[in-house]
Amino acid sequence: MSVQEVSGPGEGPYGVAVVGGDVWTTLVHAGAVVRLKAGTTQRYELPENSRPMVITPGTDGVWFTRNGDDHVGHIDASGNVSAIAVQGSPYGICTGPDNALWCTLMSTDQVARVTVGGDVTTYPIGIDGGFPAMITATEDELWFTVNQGNAIGRMTTAGVVTTYPLPTEGAGPVGISAGPSAVWFVEIMADQAGRINADGKIEEFPLPAGSKPHAVVATADGGCWITLWGSGSLTRLDASGAVVSTHELGEGSEPHGLAVDADGSVWVALESGSLAHIHAEE
Repeated sequence: MSVQEVSGPGEGPYGVAVVGGDVWTTLVHAGAVVRLKAGTTQRYELPENSRPMVITPGTDGVWFTRNGDDHVGHIDASGNVSAIAVQGSPYGICTGPDNALWCTLMSTDQVARVTVGGDVTTYPIGIDGGFPAMITATEDELWFTVNQGNAIGRMTTAGVVTTYPLPTEGAGPVGISAGPSAVWFVEIMADQAGRINADGKIEEFPLPAGSKPHAVVATADGGCWITLWGSGSLTRLDASGAVVSTHELGEGSEPHGLAVDADGSVWVALESGSLAHIHAEE
C-alpha cells in the first residue's frame, strides 16, 4: 500500500474517482477538487462552503455534488470548471444508463436527473424524511440507499420508484454499488454489508463491531470492497459475502470514498488528508 498526501490538515478528502488513469478526489472541508495526473497534483478551487462530496466519472471528465451550496459540479478533461444548480442538498451521484447524471437530494427526499446541458428534473422517493444517500446505476435503472427510511430504493429512468425495507431496524444504509448480478450496499449503523438482487431479495453479512462501513464498490467477480470508517480500514468480500482480506489504513485515517482502477488496485479517500492506493497483489 502507498499513501499520497493530497491536502492540508482539516481539508478532508471524501469522494474519489478514476478516469482514464487520472485519480480525482473531493476536499469536502476546503471546497476544492484535486486531480492526480501523471505524477503531478492539480487543484481546482471551488466556491467557499460548496462542500464537494461524492464524485463520479462522466462522459467528459468528472461530476460531483456540492452539498453545501446546492450545485452539481463538473470538471472536464481539459480542466474547465462549471456547475449546475440543483436544490435539495445533493449528495450521491452517478452516471445513469441514459448518460444523464443522477443524484440524491437529501433534504427534499428526491432524486434528480441532470443533463449535461443543464436540464434538471426531480422525482420524489416516496418516503418523507427518508434522507436518500448514495446512488448507483445498472444497465437500465438506478438504485439508492434511503438512510433514515431504512430501505433500498429502485428507480426507472422515468422516475418510477420501488422501495425495499431492510430486515435490520435502524441499519442506516449509506454506500451502494451495482455488481454483475446484484447490488451491494452497506449499513453504517448496523455494521453490516448487504446485497439485493433484481427480485428484491435482501441478504445481510456481518462486519466487525464498530467498523461503521461507509462506501462500497462492487467487483466483477461478484464481491466488493468496503471502507470501514469506524475502524480505519478497507475490507474485501467475496461473492458469498465472506471477508477475504482487510487492510489497515491507520488510526484516525477516516476512510470514505473508494474507486477501483483498471488494474484492479483500489484508491481510498482518507479524510485525514491523503489518498491510499492498495495494489491488486497486496
